[in-house]
Amino acid sequence: MTYSDDLLKDVLKRTKSIAVVGVSMNPVRPSYFVARYMALKGYRVIPVNPGHAGKMLFGEKIRGSLSDIETPVDMVDIFRRSEAVPPIVDEALAQFPELQTVWMQIGVENAEAAATAEARGVTVIQNLCPKMEYQRLFGELRMGGFATGVISSKL
Repeated sequence: MTYSDDLLKDVLKRTKSIAVVGVSMNPVRPSYFVARYMALKGYRVIPVNPGHAGKMLFGEKIRGSLSDIETPVDMVDIFRRSEAVPPIVDEALAQFPELQTVWMQIGVENAEAAATAEARGVTVIQNLCPKMEYQRLFGELRMGGFATGVISSKL
């Protein structure tokens, strides 16, 4: 699937809180550094991982499931295998009546779950990373895929 830059920008601008399902406490895991990056960009990141429930990460208590989150969530970001997605989406739709977006990470796609969420008016993005899209769309990446931190007209 391809998504317009306008859609991706809109999703990233309207989102204030993100539940990250499958987050790791290991700093070298993609789920950790994506969640950390989004938190550093001002999003409220609520980590979800039953194996670490009750511990703290990025200033938030790790929840065992989406059902353990008592506040509204704008986006559910899924770091799980594609076949694990349908029950996560079902739980998200039941728990968050105002849910705006289901975002499936790179390599994660599930047409059935996407159709279920879209039928409820939820935007679904599959096989992309919100961190990478944020960096690309808001000018933090150069063509080489990295930020140099140097301001120059010669780059």
